[in-house]
Amino acid sequence: MNVAAAATDAGAQPVSSLPGVGPALAALLHKLGLERVQDLWFHLPLRYEDRTRVTAIADLRPGQSAQVVGTVEAVERGFRYRPQLKVALGDESCQTLQLRFFHFNRAQAEQLAPGARLLCFGEARFAAQGLEMVHPQYRRLAAGEAVAVEDRLSPVYPATEGLGQKRLAGVIAKALALLPPEPALELIPPDLCAAHGLASLREALLTVHRPPPDARLDLLLQGRHPAQQRLAFEELLTQHLSLKRMRAAMQRRRAPSLAVAGALRRQLLAALPFALTAAQQRVDAEVRRDLAQAQPMLRLVQGDVGSGKTVVAALAALAAVESGRQVALMAPTELLAEQHLRNFRHWLTPLGVEVEWLAGKQQGKARQAAMRRVAEGAPVTVGTHALMQEDVAFARLGLVIVDEQHRFGVQQRLALHDKGADHARGEVPHQLVLTATPIPRTLAMSAYADLDVSAIDELPPGRTPVQTVAVSSARRAEVIERIRVACAEGRQAYWVCTLIEESEQLRAQAAEVAHAELSTALTDCKVGLIHGRLKPRDKQAVMDAFKAGELAVLVATTVIEVGVDVPNASLMVIENSERLGLAQLHQLRGRVGRGAVASNCVLLYQRPLGQLARERLAVMRETNDGFRIAEKDLELRGPGEVLGTRQTGQLSFRIADLSRDAHLLPAVQQVGERLLAAHPREADRLIARWIGGAARYARA
Repeated sequence: MNVAAAATDAGAQPVSSLPGVGPALAALLHKLGLERVQDLWFHLPLRYEDRTRVTAIADLRPGQSAQVVGTVEAVERGFRYRPQLKVALGDESCQTLQLRFFHFNRAQAEQLAPGARLLCFGEARFAAQGLEMVHPQYRRLAAGEAVAVEDRLSPVYPATEGLGQKRLAGVIAKALALLPPEPALELIPPDLCAAHGLASLREALLTVHRPPPDARLDLLLQGRHPAQQRLAFEELLTQHLSLKRMRAAMQRRRAPSLAVAGALRRQLLAALPFALTAAQQRVDAEVRRDLAQAQPMLRLVQGDVGSGKTVVAALAALAAVESGRQVALMAPTELLAEQHLRNFRHWLTPLGVEVEWLAGKQQGKARQAAMRRVAEGAPVTVGTHALMQEDVAFARLGLVIVDEQHRFGVQQRLALHDKGADHARGEVPHQLVLTATPIPRTLAMSAYADLDVSAIDELPPGRTPVQTVAVSSARRAEVIERIRVACAEGRQAYWVCTLIEESEQLRAQAAEVAHAELSTALTDCKVGLIHGRLKPRDKQAVMDAFKAGELAVLVATTVIEVGVDVPNASLMVIENSERLGLAQLHQLRGRVGRGAVASNCVLLYQRPLGQLARERLAVMRETNDGFRIAEKDLELRGPGEVLGTRQTGQLSFRIADLSRDAHLLPAVQQVGERLLAAHPREADRLIARWIGGAARYARA
């Protein structure tokens, strides 16, 4: 048997073939997606714990995970709110650390008696009496027992209930014993490995699972060790290959060619009160070129707040309508969908193009009538996720437009796309994806490898940059006075309330309190209120009153983040701004500066500010450039947060980190193109190794 075949055989064996892995353990491994021995090789540590030394209690710092040795000085059992066990631990540094347990039994309490000597590992955090560890891992030391520390970092693996770290590490060790020689394991051809300085995959796996004593601990803890970088390269490569394969599969399908003379297009352009910017014209030409093809358009249009993406989408919609096809535009919230509805009706109704509305809160006869018109061929339908429900049918869907697409799950986007599939003709609709969250170039290279990316990187003429200041909440009265002056000059203002809790009820209460306060303080100004708990009809009435100038101040929750356009509003106050991410702060700020009047944004914050909040507010003060802000947001929060993909299952890397490993992406693209062109079988095996069946859930 040759080496490659031996490797394939070893890795392809079920986990139950390993000694000691019976049906119960195999079932637990199955929950983690671990079916084959090879899956265990690539089940990589999430992080490492440093148990190579003992830290004196006096040297502990909040947020630090460390190992300490001490003697129990006192024990207290409390039951005031819920049972808890508090243990005071002292060491030779003459400092005390509190251990706190909420889940314990009688035997455990008796074991942690005064005088007992403990070896503990946990995260130190602030408490009322000083530093404490909550539910630390610990072991009671025998009298006179010497403390034995580990000689290497301890890996912490993704686990599941019923399967602890020690047991999982034992199974992985058995699998690693079957790791084949390097030539059989490597799927990237040797010449490509050499050209890009890629280290041995076998050694990289062994180092990551079992870091040797001489390994650089600092690099391992940061994810920058050469072994981790080798595996990150292969994981990024696999994702790139998977997205490229999906794109190729989609482009093998047919789509309706939407090339027309463009009479409706010319009418709309003539009716607009503004001329398209050079950036809009460039992106519009790219979209028109795609729509004219008989293969599906897969294009992402990104542009900063107010750059004019909606007009480009409307022009694309008219190409579909003139070709006798339907258009579906889906937005993640009713407020944003309603904004699109008003814009499309304002632009398209005078051209004789019907724009239908379909949202989740429509009921009874109104919903049935809307669904019937869509099924009969209504040219344009705007709505929320309700467009994807099973009972919604389109007659001849030719173009799907998805706004803020990262706010939808993968299956949701697939569901709307599949509604347009014409199985008789073998056709699928074109796809146009919009986002007002500028995606950093490094992120777009990886996260959107299956899409063509266009950028509207120019704001319409006459727009003035928003001046941003950060102000402590202690100066709240000054900010309210500033609003009074602005309103006296005939301008309008937003006051946005945020809460850290994910509760619409609490957000609404916070907004109601601020509304009452401002109404009392600003007796000469009419103050409105909008939040997520209002009925859509009431929300729209408030927004219409604000847009018409009947309200001077609008108190709102973050429901106004996108889709609101009031050119006369020139002052934005964001309360508790330290609680929001950069992307959301930038979106909220984009609600002002939409007219020719100089606009201002006030970021109210509560002291004390953490380091992350300080950096965010500093960036907001320094720049209005959405792409610069997006790069910083990626650096501070990571790609899953920036793209909003936590709920979609995308970008859940095992070891790669797009913000940390962006420098690898150019080489990843080069190797990926070579593999797809010359080594397609290896590309398939890489996808199977790292992604397996999960690839079917990716975007289409």
